[in-house]
Amino acid sequence: MVCGGFACSKNALCALNVVYMTDVINASWWVMSNKTRDELERSFDCCGLFNLTTLYQQDYDFCTAICKSQSPTCQMCGEKFLKHSDEALKILGGVGLFFSFTEILGVWLAMRFRNQKDPRANPSAFL
Repeated sequence: MVCGGFACSKNALCALNVVYMTDVINASWWVMSNKTRDELERSFDCCGLFNLTTLYQQDYDFCTAICKSQSPTCQMCGEKFLKHSDEALKILGGVGLFFSFTEILGVWLAMRFRNQKDPRANPSAFL
């Protein structure tokens, strides 16, 4: 069965809820290297992932983000990642819906004009 644009975008957005995204971010955070974590913390200006993890204090102690030197507490990276991914999913959902509606328009046009004969053709010719 072919997956239409509307069905795929709707199902993908419904499947990616906050709990699932938190699990994905948490799993990928512990797989990446310390250098990559450090670069992410500096580029997003945050420290640690979520306060739910047991290693949060260790992450916070090794953090080199600018916000740590400016204030006593920094925003957690997990919150920023969730916000950023939510914005990206909203944009992707809009793009998916746009293409699904153009797909529906294409199906309607194909059904409307598929059996028309060419008016310039010879009417006695077998088409």
